[in-house]
Amino acid sequence: MQQWARFAILGAMFVVAYLLILAWQKDYGNAETAPQQKTAVVSHEVSADLPNAQTATAASDVPQANIPAQQTTDATAPVSQQLISVQTDLYHLWINPKGGDIVRVELLNHDKNKDSDDPFVMLESDAKRTYVAQSGLIGLNGPDSSRNGRPSYEIEKSTYSLADAKESKNKAGETVKTLTVPMVYKTADGVEIIKTFSFTEGEYPVLVNHKVINRSSQNWQGQMFGQLKRDNSDDPGKSDQGIFTLGTFLGGAWGTPEEHYNKLKFDNFNDEKLNVDATGGWVAVVQHYFVSAWVPGQLKLTQADGQPYAAKLESRKSSDEMNIIGFTSPTINVPAGTVAEVDATFYSGPKIQSELKDLATGLNQTVDYGWLWPIAKLLFIGLQFFHGLVGNWGWSIILLTVLVKLILWPLSSKSYRSMAKMRVIAPEMQRMKEEFGEDRMRFSQEMMALYKREQVNPLSGCLPLLLQMPIFLALYWVLMESVELRHAPWLGWIQDLSAMDPWFILPLLMGVTMYVQQMLNPQPTDPMQAKIFRIMPVVFTVFLLFFPAGLVLYWIVNNLITILQQSLINKSVEKDRAKREEATPVN
Repeated sequence: MQQWARFAILGAMFVVAYLLILAWQKDYGNAETAPQQKTAVVSHEVSADLPNAQTATAASDVPQANIPAQQTTDATAPVSQQLISVQTDLYHLWINPKGGDIVRVELLNHDKNKDSDDPFVMLESDAKRTYVAQSGLIGLNGPDSSRNGRPSYEIEKSTYSLADAKESKNKAGETVKTLTVPMVYKTADGVEIIKTFSFTEGEYPVLVNHKVINRSSQNWQGQMFGQLKRDNSDDPGKSDQGIFTLGTFLGGAWGTPEEHYNKLKFDNFNDEKLNVDATGGWVAVVQHYFVSAWVPGQLKLTQADGQPYAAKLESRKSSDEMNIIGFTSPTINVPAGTVAEVDATFYSGPKIQSELKDLATGLNQTVDYGWLWPIAKLLFIGLQFFHGLVGNWGWSIILLTVLVKLILWPLSSKSYRSMAKMRVIAPEMQRMKEEFGEDRMRFSQEMMALYKREQVNPLSGCLPLLLQMPIFLALYWVLMESVELRHAPWLGWIQDLSAMDPWFILPLLMGVTMYVQQMLNPQPTDPMQAKIFRIMPVVFTVFLLFFPAGLVLYWIVNNLITILQQSLINKSVEKDRAKREEATPVN
């Protein structure tokens, strides 16, 4: 029985290692690593000459309207051909007046990498990568359905900052600074379309509003669309640790109030094409730590309050193999002499769960914690709580580990007490083995009688590892998916808890603590088992060399608390046995 217990513990250790390898394989397998596609070079300076910088949407990129398209009247006046530069406290972005697409987004509060002061680039359109957010009006009279290509909007100026923002009240009644960037498109027959981007200080969501003022004598019809267009280039935000690269999902995602979160690989944009009608849905492109998303908003007709509209969520491949995922609103009818508005919210930034949850149902699940998400969610809540107290994610991990060990203390104590008893009776077991020699049946009978007399459960040694295994795996996903821990320092040489220890000090300390912990356990009587157990700390040390430092830190603290717990229990059991032996009369 003791031998089977040893194999069970050893097997549990290998199960942990195997599941972690599977997590790597699953995540890395989902990462798109197709060669980067070359696109036209575009300058992102304010003075960029757009006729020479091909940033306008190709005709095939615009979604197909559900009514016959018709060429609209050309704009009455030429417009400025400069990119619009918008800078807030959170990002710097550029809007192309031709079509009104967002062609570049830089996140000012997130570095490109740990050793760089350059901002992280979410959207861009250059020779290296095409990733843009497009929106407009299509349909019978929509200017984006024109045979002449995307409409060229008139702009007031080409540079905006928070200095241009005005104070307003949000839905909660709080005073906020709002920056609006209007663009105007006019037709010869009297239709005026005002496309406005609204930015709020301290917030990532951008409200994109289309206001149709119909001064013509005819009915105006159209549909709003919003979409994300991306090539097959690699994820610039993924962790890179050589052959142990920790990849996460890169691809499309969508959700509705009924189906909160669904992933769609780029390769499946045609074969498993998205085609869903929903009110309150969303579409997104997900990458490591960051997400870009469109959330359909409201439709407001003359003298009517805005109401959410049912949008068609779609995905497709363009003619040049670009990945496109987006939405299309229902047909909007604007009678002559009336005004209508339709809007949507665009988000491009870090996967901050609290903000994403408020935007749309299920959008916060783009922070994908895998199949252990209930445990991972609790761990993240605990980390957030401790971070609010100490202001450091490394110390938060340590405090969380202590809390988890305290919660599991009663269960693990029973297991460690049983293991301590096995350690105490180990000499008796060895004596019995030598006494009964090859008589295995007699040895088994005497061993079971000894277990019963000493109240020992040889399989209880598996319990601590089985309890820790899901927590360990869940914390792995928390460290990999929570942008709050990206580039988060602890102390000294650990400047990024989501990356491996650059000096391998933490894995070595983990190996030492694991070895000490094993010495407190009952040692195998079988020579081969003893050798395997002795090399396990070495194997796990090598295995954890390339794991996130935060995860190794958790394991070290867990081992240290376990050593303390086992030491106390071992002394207690030895003391109890000594008292019993003293009280037992000698025959």
